[in-house]
Amino acid sequence: MFNRIKNLLVGIRNMRKHAKLVRDLMLDTYLQNHLFGNPKYADVSRYLNTFEFSVFSQNGEDGTLEEIFNRIGVTNKFFVEIGVQDGNECNSSFLFVKGWEGLWIEADPKMLPNIKKHFSAMIDQGRLTVVSEFASPDNIETLLAHSSVPTEPDLLSIDIDGNDYWVWQRIEKSKPRVLVIEYNSAIPPTHEWIMDFNPSHRFDLTTHFGASLKSLQQLGDRKGYSLVGCDFTGTNAFFVRSDLVGDRFVGPFTSENYYEPSRYFLASRHFGHKPKFGPYVTDN
Repeated sequence: MFNRIKNLLVGIRNMRKHAKLVRDLMLDTYLQNHLFGNPKYADVSRYLNTFEFSVFSQNGEDGTLEEIFNRIGVTNKFFVEIGVQDGNECNSSFLFVKGWEGLWIEADPKMLPNIKKHFSAMIDQGRLTVVSEFASPDNIETLLAHSSVPTEPDLLSIDIDGNDYWVWQRIEKSKPRVLVIEYNSAIPPTHEWIMDFNPSHRFDLTTHFGASLKSLQQLGDRKGYSLVGCDFTGTNAFFVRSDLVGDRFVGPFTSENYYEPSRYFLASRHFGHKPKFGPYVTDN
């Protein structure tokens, strides 16, 4: 009986292994046909998607941001990221390797011990300030001011699964050079839609969150920012302050041009396993 159970478990493990291999092959084929094999993305002056890679970002944001800053350069190497969880999967962790410093704002107090554990060196060196607060339209300017954020930080990233639009709308004194913000790719790029501000909102795995790409593009237009791309999984939109665009990016800078549909199923395979933030990074 024991051997029969053992053989059954081995069989199940093998089935899972083969299923994963088949899934990976199917996703690789999908990427070859729809991303790397698509002539649209061959125009790298217009589309940033083939630059995507992930070290600590959820999807390909690390690579996209690297290419954006390759084009516009960096100044103070200061970032602000709102919504980082424990910091091991966010848009600014990889920047520590490049000598950046910045501010993290995270609403969930349960994440604070892990942040302090994994990023203690950054905190001790004064390269990272962590604020455990719920970012809202009413307090965001105060949170930035009290944390001595430069007037023009190189990067602002907003990923709070709901009220992202309203928080960005109320940031007036700070003029980041680059902005990354989550958009709701369930909404077509021609449609305006914004979730009503809800201070008690928590992401519930439905499509009721955030704002459509069109609404974010229009907000960016009013605030002096140009939409320059979206990641291939349909998660984040990238904006560059319009005075920095010049001939470095090719428009039109519209939601219709840069919209990517929801491809969340690609995230874990396309961008690979993301390691925990290790002490080897703190040497820089």
